[in-house]
Amino acid sequence: MTFTVNPDVVSVVEPPIAEARAWVDGRPPIPGKPLLDCCQAVPSYPPDEALRAHLAERARTFEAAQYAPITGTPALKSALAEHMSGFYGGEVAPANVQITAGCNQAYCLAIMALARRGDEVILPLPYYFNHQMWLDSLGVTGVHLPFRADRGGVPDPEEAAALITERTRALVLVSPNNPTGAVVPPAVIARFRDLCAERGIALVLDETYKDFLDPSEPRHTLFSDPEWGDTVVQLYSFSKVFSLTGYRVGSIIAGPQFIEQVAKLMDTMSICAARIGQDGALYALKHLWDWAGEKREMMAGRRQALLDVFNSGNLAFDLVSTGAYFAYVRHPFDGETAHAVARRLAQEHGVLALPGTVFGPGQDPYLRLAFANLEAERMGELGDRLRGAV
Repeated sequence: MTFTVNPDVVSVVEPPIAEARAWVDGRPPIPGKPLLDCCQAVPSYPPDEALRAHLAERARTFEAAQYAPITGTPALKSALAEHMSGFYGGEVAPANVQITAGCNQAYCLAIMALARRGDEVILPLPYYFNHQMWLDSLGVTGVHLPFRADRGGVPDPEEAAALITERTRALVLVSPNNPTGAVVPPAVIARFRDLCAERGIALVLDETYKDFLDPSEPRHTLFSDPEWGDTVVQLYSFSKVFSLTGYRVGSIIAGPQFIEQVAKLMDTMSICAARIGQDGALYALKHLWDWAGEKREMMAGRRQALLDVFNSGNLAFDLVSTGAYFAYVRHPFDGETAHAVARRLAQEHGVLALPGTVFGPGQDPYLRLAFANLEAERMGELGDRLRGAV
């Protein structure tokens, strides 16, 4: 007799990036069109050399091979709490911090601590696909807040209010957004926080890409409220800002009582985040903000080069929103699925992008471009390929 697999897991979609890469894996390159990989958001540059040297030395130590404390090394928790307090002008303490194996695990732990089978979590469309995949695997219902292209991809708190029921446990925001790149203005974030506080649900705020925001732009003030821990659960990642994707280091910042519950899950799931990754994140927090600022400016230059391409006025593709790593684009092929469009772009024009349909229902008109993977001087080539596809 064959054992059965949890049907909730079986029902989860296949990992979209792996599927997209299969469109081009093993295929001969298109003559004159080397692949422009805009599929997955991965830094196109290695970590800082000083960080790599530091980790090489740390890897020689016995301590680096040992378990870390469940909630994270005290030094990293303190440094991250200090950073977040200074960055947002609020009050974050080490007791508010859970270090995780990347931001995906941070989300999984937070949702598991908040919701159980039959509960609901509100996800604005288009959602980050792993967020929906985790809800599906838990039997938690993802309730979808409509996509507002007319608002540049910024979700509407008033529409969210109408979706909250007695089964709602959390509302998730990602800012800057994946997949749209849209930045939720501080006033809108505050309105979402107020809504969640009024209705007794958590505001889960994924800020993986916060360090690519223009430093002159206003920031939210959530942590300035002495009662922020009653409502806010912030998720963060060291992966993009310090090019540490493979080291898997992220965090949850929340009220101490919530962190205590998350720690139970962390201990059961992986005991701790890898100590060597935590060592790298600590070094980066202490020494690499100038380096990170240079990379932020480089990414801003890539975004401007992309905007120049779309502002040229001769593209049939429309740019709906862009920011941090991503651009959300409306394709011109009415009646054709986004999956078919994306696959054709990859196999015939050498542009690997994700179809909007992996980010939720109603997204067939769209594609996601992880434009930050490309150097600024290659954006014109991207524009030429898109023009040639029409």
